[in-house]
Amino acid sequence: MEVSLKEISKIVTGNTPSKKNKNYWNSKDICFIKPDVIGSGIDSITTSNEYISNSASSKARIVDRNTILITCIGNIGRIGIISDKKVAFNQQINAIIPNYKINIRYLAYVLLFSQPRLNALANSAVVPIVNKTQLGNFKVKINPNLESQGKIVSILDKIAKIIKKQTKEIEHLDELIKARFVEMFGEFPYNEKGWNIGTIRDLVSDVRYGTSKKASENNDGKYPYLRMNNITYDGKLDLRDLKSIDIPEKDLEKYSVKKDDILFNRTNSRELVGKTCVYTIPETMILAGFIIRVRLNELANPLFVSTFLNTDYSKQLFKTICKNASGQSNINATELQKIKIYIPPLSLQNKFANFVQQVDKSK
Repeated sequence: MEVSLKEISKIVTGNTPSKKNKNYWNSKDICFIKPDVIGSGIDSITTSNEYISNSASSKARIVDRNTILITCIGNIGRIGIISDKKVAFNQQINAIIPNYKINIRYLAYVLLFSQPRLNALANSAVVPIVNKTQLGNFKVKINPNLESQGKIVSILDKIAKIIKKQTKEIEHLDELIKARFVEMFGEFPYNEKGWNIGTIRDLVSDVRYGTSKKASENNDGKYPYLRMNNITYDGKLDLRDLKSIDIPEKDLEKYSVKKDDILFNRTNSRELVGKTCVYTIPETMILAGFIIRVRLNELANPLFVSTFLNTDYSKQLFKTICKNASGQSNINATELQKIKIYIPPLSLQNKFANFVQQVDKSK
């Protein structure tokens, strides 16, 4: 049967207690969930990197076990299940609390496989948002038989276990790349190998913002349109949800992206601002306004620079230098170019890039 989510559940939008009140955050009382805690499957959420105190309860949105959390701003449709204790969550997440007899994991899988439709529902081409009303009206097809739901969950759990194992293998290869980077270049800012220190500005030949023009309404534009959700947090290009756009030929060079350009997500949530990847495809695509296109000069290899901007050091730096406005964080092109970076010999950077390419073949 087909039903809207509001027919079978209560939907609650999260909230963040004031960071100015230290009493709200100086304890380990209640897990505080943000989008970066929620993975790509439907794993149970039992811990977080932030907690609030019981005194913040009235300022937070708290839900108990057997609740689904779904991200609704930025990276739409990530699913988590609260299975054993109450948690709080921020405003980028909606909680779905079933009031209908349904297997909670079954409903989570239904939502997981509805991600493409949820993304299509998002009402912004730049910062995708699905609000509480839209989520409540969102229709899903469910099998009302609890026994059938259980059988379906059993099959999908087995498949998910295999996928998780292979994902772990890929993560190990990602860690291998990070370890090789440190082995070859050392840790920044310590620079134990004594490389020359410069800024991103020293390495670029051209820096531009993407276009603020909206994507084609019917997704029938001439060119593929890259948005912030097409860059993953760990520095990959994800083209599974790709819009299209029409743009005047005179603006094509200004807003298009070429192979080996670095793409930097300048505006997003505080946890996700600064997502960086290398564009590795020969096809011409157009960039959305919240992405900065960086073309390098002869001093740098794009894989070296992108990997540097994806290190833990850089991720923490982005959180420090980003500015907040209208619920989003921003790092502009000037601030990006001021970031310090070591500049090893290009031959060594190229050697690292070759290593990355070999590991990518294994992945």
